[in-house]
Amino acid sequence: MTARNRLPPWHEEIRLANGRQVLIRPVRPADAEPLRAAFALLEPDEVRKRYLYAKTELSPETAHRLTQPNPKSEFVLVAAEPYTPGDALVGAVARAAVLPGTRQAEFHILVSHYVAGMGLGRHMLRRLVRWAKGKRLERIFGDVLEDNEPMLALAKSLSFEQQPVDTPGMVRVSLELKRPVVDSTPNIRLG
Repeated sequence: MTARNRLPPWHEEIRLANGRQVLIRPVRPADAEPLRAAFALLEPDEVRKRYLYAKTELSPETAHRLTQPNPKSEFVLVAAEPYTPGDALVGAVARAAVLPGTRQAEFHILVSHYVAGMGLGRHMLRRLVRWAKGKRLERIFGDVLEDNEPMLALAKSLSFEQQPVDTPGMVRVSLELKRPVVDSTPNIRLG
């Protein structure tokens, strides 16, 4: 009998529509420098849609915090090349963090233009929702620029609702976790 090659929890190998193989996995401390290097490859508009301004680099402190989440209240996934953490280029990051004193988590997703439009953001957002449900949270939400149409369409297709926020140009997308997620778009084959 042959042993099956099983991946650890929260690890998935996926072949994208363009043929690239990526490994979706929890972030590791060794990913700090590859994240900083990959940040330099992002286009200014990609950065603006995530950080609200044209940030030119990911600081070592921010990379350190992102790659060492508190397992009780944070969850960070990366979509990276299927190499050893620290050597693998990271193409996407998805993070959810429980707001202190609440049963809510805020999420953020950043997908590089190199792998955008291939269903990776959808896949990672679904994993964040699954993690939040496993934590028995009541709600997951994210603040999105009004002109970030791909993210707003993705959120809507997964039954997230939109609400206004105090920040001009922003909209909040949120999903109540007490009801099942309904995906209103056809499944996109990743590979």
